[in-house]
Amino acid sequence: MSISRGARAAFALAAITGLTLTGCGGGGSAGAGDPQRNADAKTVKLVISANAAQGGKNATEADWIVNYVIPEFTKQMAAEGVQTTVTFEPSGVDDEQFKTKLSLDMRTGGGADIVNLDGIWVGEFAQAGYIKPLDEVVGEPATAWDGWAQIPDSVEQLASFEGKRYGVPAGTDGRVLFYNKELFAQAGLPAGWQPTSWQEVLDAATALKKLPGVDPLQLNAGTAMGEATTMQGVLPLLAGTGSALNTDGKWQGATAALRDVLGLYQSIYAGGLGDPQLQQEAKGRDKSFQEFAAGRIGFLLESDYFWRSVIEPKAGIAPMPNRDQVVGYARIPAQRPGAGLNGQDFVSMSGGAMRTVNPGTDYPQQAWKLLAFMNSAEATRALLGDTARITQREDVNADVLARDPMLSFITTQVLPITAYRPGLAEYPQVSQALQEATAAVVSGTPPEQALQQYRTALEGALGGTGNITSG
Repeated sequence: MSISRGARAAFALAAITGLTLTGCGGGGSAGAGDPQRNADAKTVKLVISANAAQGGKNATEADWIVNYVIPEFTKQMAAEGVQTTVTFEPSGVDDEQFKTKLSLDMRTGGGADIVNLDGIWVGEFAQAGYIKPLDEVVGEPATAWDGWAQIPDSVEQLASFEGKRYGVPAGTDGRVLFYNKELFAQAGLPAGWQPTSWQEVLDAATALKKLPGVDPLQLNAGTAMGEATTMQGVLPLLAGTGSALNTDGKWQGATAALRDVLGLYQSIYAGGLGDPQLQQEAKGRDKSFQEFAAGRIGFLLESDYFWRSVIEPKAGIAPMPNRDQVVGYARIPAQRPGAGLNGQDFVSMSGGAMRTVNPGTDYPQQAWKLLAFMNSAEATRALLGDTARITQREDVNADVLARDPMLSFITTQVLPITAYRPGLAEYPQVSQALQEATAAVVSGTPPEQALQQYRTALEGALGGTGNITSG
């Protein structure tokens, strides 16, 4: 008997345990489903939930909620004649633990009124019925919100599923090629490098190969690097072939597109253009950061996190005092010009979180006002403080990132062409199978054989071939 994707998603979330948890924000009211329930209430209680805790995980976000969002929103509502009590429900656990807690809360109609979700969970929670489109939960106010004009369509994908808005993105990122200009100069490569095909990427790596003590290219591979292999390796390359990992409910199987992706991995690691041992080390990605900062890697594919937090000149994990002078960045080329997703010449992948209104809230209109406030320009600036980071809002980005050309490059050149992981329950298993396929190729397995091994693993994870594309 086959099981639908929606049923599998619901089962995956609901069958974790048989416990029943009470809601935090009054969820599960008899009037649930009516966007106007309690719209005229003069006394309102709301709860915000996030995987953040003051003095702990994501402390900046927790401090912002407690010290800015709650007091400022309470004052705003008081000016409207509504006595509002907003409570923050902190957490500071592993993301999967937080996800489990949310699913337990929301499947019983409970949970906080405003919920933070990783963007990769949106489809899974939507299929299970734990979250619903904003226009169903809130009605016209959500559709008419002026903030949508400041959120690019590509970024909206982070909080959308099957063409419907389920929440508001809470910021995003983008992936590019970072390269060392000094090494490029020594290899006779241009300072303003921008490859237009995979072959030009290989050509640059080949030129860098002549430099002693330098690994030309680092492309994340293998299981030790986990999701970094998928997001900073397989998926951008797959997008460069013009293919998405999941289309119309079907996952990429032993396709020509994935064969080309694995073929590129073979060209890099069998061709001596990258360090295969680095892909197998437990701390291989961290080591690659250190080696890039030390001038021993020519270029690599990473998210803007690499710029902001890894090689940041003063506080980075692998600080580069001369970062702004030495490090260049370029868009990721499609396999060849025009071959990328949507006929694009360049591609990228993005991630991030979103915030949504719990369908079980007793106060959908007031909860929406709180969500809209949290995503206003003023509140978004307050969250950033004196740091530079890509937000969901173009008006805030234009102001905050004006002094950071790299992050401005992401917002203007990368976000318009980016794509996102499929937010489906099966994704983690598919991602694991992709990581194993790249590990096999890096270890010397021919791409075709690794592809068939991937196909077998995929069939096992998905329970058959019904949702797998071949050819």
